[in-house]
Amino acid sequence: MFESVAYCILGAGPSGLSFARMLKKLGIDSFIVLESESEPGGLCRSAYVDGFPLDIGGGHFLDVRNKKVLDFIFELMPATEWNLFQRIAKIRLRNLEVDHPLEANLWQFDIEDQIDFLESIAAAGVVKEVPEPESFSEWIKWKLGDRIADEYMLPYNRKLWSTPIDQIGTYWLHKLPSVSFRETLRSCLEKKTGGTLPAHAKFLYPKEYGYGEVWSRMGHDLGEHLRLNCPVQTIDVKHGVVNSSIKADTIVNTIPWTSWSQIGAMPPDLSDSVGKLSYESINIAYAPHNIDSPAHWIYEPSLDVPYHRVLLRHNFCIGSNGHWTETNAKRPAPVENILFRNEYAYPVNTTDKLNIMKNIDEWAKNNKVLSLGRWGLWEHVNSDVVVELAMHAAKIAAKK
Repeated sequence: MFESVAYCILGAGPSGLSFARMLKKLGIDSFIVLESESEPGGLCRSAYVDGFPLDIGGGHFLDVRNKKVLDFIFELMPATEWNLFQRIAKIRLRNLEVDHPLEANLWQFDIEDQIDFLESIAAAGVVKEVPEPESFSEWIKWKLGDRIADEYMLPYNRKLWSTPIDQIGTYWLHKLPSVSFRETLRSCLEKKTGGTLPAHAKFLYPKEYGYGEVWSRMGHDLGEHLRLNCPVQTIDVKHGVVNSSIKADTIVNTIPWTSWSQIGAMPPDLSDSVGKLSYESINIAYAPHNIDSPAHWIYEPSLDVPYHRVLLRHNFCIGSNGHWTETNAKRPAPVENILFRNEYAYPVNTTDKLNIMKNIDEWAKNNKVLSLGRWGLWEHVNSDVVVELAMHAAKIAAKK
């Protein structure tokens, strides 16, 4: 005997929770959310370490730019429960902590160093209108110049990804800001940040909790619709049956596609293709002492340092102490300091990903499977973005 629902949602991260909550808001209660962990939130969960919150998936913050997303979240966790911050992100380079993004803050270096970087930017392929290269490493140099590429972007990306650097595609690098030699020079002369700031220029972080609190509340609000400690073990796509017990009109997937392949839920040829999707695992380590810096987080490109980013908890979690680091799990790190391991942390934009995802999307649509979130889309997108996409998808679903 099956439990029949309109939607079976796989995964209770921000995308799965937001899709479910929006369905509920629209008067649809025929859904179930399955979550393998004992609490909701996915990569955005928080734990308490030394009496204060620590975000177990790394660093997660709420961008302030999307009012619809903020209003949606504030219904469960009002604005009065959040602190607003003007982002301070730093890069450790040439024995300094320089504001991020680097190309907008070269003026913080000594004059000789500024000249060094400016000469390199002036010679960049994009400035000289040279055709765009195909390899990742050459594209970075084409975009930013040799100095920024060799000292920051390339070593940082080698640390972040265990995938060989030129197996990573360039199709997603539109996220990098345009580098105008004129604007960069003006920034150095005027001694102020130039260009447009990236995401999280302003961000919110809970006053008394970790970022996971909002997702915990969202999960609680779903009541019996949320099934915790319930991993996906079988999927019969043809009949819309999950775990041999739940029959759904539509399966909403927010878990990694590789897990579908592992349980045999896909045709063999597609499963083989999905097995080529790449992802990174991240270790989160904690240290109880404060770092003397005003930064909320610091990027660390040096290959001599295991971690790629450090989060200074005392600068955004008021009253706390200590810091935590994010390290690719394939890099060496002090084992005794590791508190959390995230097997699925970052999807990798390999050169063949677009073709693989195109095949997955076509198959999914033909089998009434809706893809959402970081892992359904296999995109490294921030939580506010996946919430917006989930809200939109639920509204479309409600009209059918």
